[in-house]
Amino acid sequence: MVRTGSCLRAGIAAALFAGVAFGTPARAQDARVFQFALQNGLAVVVVPDHRAPIVTQMLWFRVGASDDPPGYSGLAHFFEHMMFRGTASVPGDQFARTVARNGGDDDAFTTHDYTAFYEQIAKEHLRLVMSLDADRMVNLDLSDPGVRTERDVVLEERRMRIDNDPQELLREQLEAALQLSHPYGRPVIGWPEEVRRIGRIEAQAWYNRRYAPNNAILVVAGDVTPDEVRMDAEATYGKVYARELVPRAEPAQPPRLGETRLSVSREDVKVPFLVRLYRVASYTEAKPGEAEALAVMAQLLGGDATSTLYRELVVKRKLASDAGASYSGYVRDAGEFEIYAVPRPGVRIDAVEQAIDAVLAQYAAVPQRSPDLERAKTQLVADATYRRDNQLELASAYGEALVIGLTADDVHEWPNRIRAVTGDSVREVAAKDVVEKEAATGYLLPGKKP
Repeated sequence: MVRTGSCLRAGIAAALFAGVAFGTPARAQDARVFQFALQNGLAVVVVPDHRAPIVTQMLWFRVGASDDPPGYSGLAHFFEHMMFRGTASVPGDQFARTVARNGGDDDAFTTHDYTAFYEQIAKEHLRLVMSLDADRMVNLDLSDPGVRTERDVVLEERRMRIDNDPQELLREQLEAALQLSHPYGRPVIGWPEEVRRIGRIEAQAWYNRRYAPNNAILVVAGDVTPDEVRMDAEATYGKVYARELVPRAEPAQPPRLGETRLSVSREDVKVPFLVRLYRVASYTEAKPGEAEALAVMAQLLGGDATSTLYRELVVKRKLASDAGASYSGYVRDAGEFEIYAVPRPGVRIDAVEQAIDAVLAQYAAVPQRSPDLERAKTQLVADATYRRDNQLELASAYGEALVIGLTADDVHEWPNRIRAVTGDSVREVAAKDVVEKEAATGYLLPGKKP
């Protein structure tokens, strides 16, 4: 499954959590989150949630598609698949079968910045799933037949999810154009020609130097105490030795000199589609309040049917059948701000783009009105609150933040930071961040293949 911090050795991991003693809350006013580290460098986060006798275990590895070596794009995602190939003691698909037999569920996902695995299960089986994950961290089946099988699975996944979807193909091309030489421009699932090169040697090297306890964060949310998690973690993960890691590259983000434009015509496209991606500041690199202002702007501009783009393009001017915007900021390097629209039949796609540009110019010139601004902020905070009522989302909130270099405090304070966003701060990011030279614009049109 695909979804769009530096490596820590044992001593560095311990230093990261220094000042957060075992059994001590991460913040005095919030007794819900506890952090500690095992001797082998595995960072552990415990989020007690006693509403039901279940637990969610998430193992986040600080390795993703941006770490793929040149010529082998898709290796991180491919290896996510390999982690389900089994070990000598838990062969084949027995990992998933064992979890299911005990009433649990499991899955995994990969992004440019990390690879994460999770299980949800009754609390009495927590040590069982910990032992399963600890086993495949050191004893994974990396035989040639297994590698060939999963390589074919990944290529078929790519055909189904990307190659047969014109909009996804367009986005893939735009990402490459937007990011220039930065690895964020490579698709997480990989270019098909490079995925075909992945063999057992590449898989083994990846495993040896990436899948180590000192390169991971364990998040456990559920009906547990920090003492229980520590005891189970030491009995399972604690037996896995730390390993020497490959230092993560810190690629530069090349400056863009102007907008990129791409027009694609395909026989299988029935409805035109416009998408524009902007390279903007992320939560990890933004100035205080900047990322939150971008999040609020995305909600105001195109978050739902009350947003400016929808009201202006769909309801008022009847130019589009759909329009929206989003902000993706939980990444190690630059984030992305996206705008999309689907023109109504008979409406030229460039007319829709001109209308979008007029709305953006207004955002950059005039602070947003208070009622709309307050509604957008309330929607964002409410959505985050409702999602974190789900135990998996709760665990994900901490794992995603920590694995890209943020802190538990950043998770706790996010709602307050959203509430602090003003109309002037939205105007500032509209004028400074969402700018033409940081954009890649794509047209997807019905027509014949070139």
